[in-house]
Amino acid sequence: MRIARFTTGDDPRFAAVGEDQDGQTVLAVLEGDPLYKPIQLTGEKIALDEVRLLAPVLPRSKVVGVGRNYVEHASELGHDVPEEPLLFLVPNTAVIGPDDPIILPPQSEEVHHEAELAVIIGRIAKDVPPERVPDVVLGYTCANDVTARDLQRRDHQWARAKGFDSSCPIGPWVETELDTSDLAVRCTVNGDERQSGRTAQMVFDVPTLVSYISSAFTLLPGDVILTGTPAGVGPIEAGDHVVVSVQGIGVLANQVVTGE
Repeated sequence: MRIARFTTGDDPRFAAVGEDQDGQTVLAVLEGDPLYKPIQLTGEKIALDEVRLLAPVLPRSKVVGVGRNYVEHASELGHDVPEEPLLFLVPNTAVIGPDDPIILPPQSEEVHHEAELAVIIGRIAKDVPPERVPDVVLGYTCANDVTARDLQRRDHQWARAKGFDSSCPIGPWVETELDTSDLAVRCTVNGDERQSGRTAQMVFDVPTLVSYISSAFTLLPGDVILTGTPAGVGPIEAGDHVVVSVQGIGVLANQVVTGE
């Protein structure tokens, strides 16, 4: 199932994403919350072009990032591949949804795109063995781990560089059934391909990452895990149209604007 979070101008609601008999995308509205309450179809259906899609989850706790999880990406930045997953935290205030603007932070002059597969946690998870990871995952979505590269170098840690408001676009929806072992991950900027990799190139796969992270701290429903980015990261500027796609999920598009 694909689960979207949307609004028509009122409170956010959830829907199952499908197609009508003409092949047009429609949302079958759900009652409940897939993270906290049982869900069921209400019978109401809305065309996709009549709604505004929101970030498919709004994390109440945290976003956990994984650095240097693709060998070629680590190499392009002049870093070694870590022996264990390299973790960092992103505040939930950084999360935005499809078509929301990426606002360039005024403190930075070098902001990069980073296309990624994101994991959405569906249950409280602590010390989860790799073979049990599917039991605690709600699903998967696309993400852009937008990074102020100059702040990252200057600060010698990643809080400002990866945690500024609007630095974590996710969407367009959550795909609940997906084999993540070998998916295409791409990024285009203004139609030009910048990144093209596959999750099979990850140093640490999804079960390993979720297990490792849950051994460090408790994961809560709605937590987002960013699984790392393939090679090809590069600068984005005001006016750019950035599109991240992950095979089997869909497309996440955002416009870049200048911060004040």
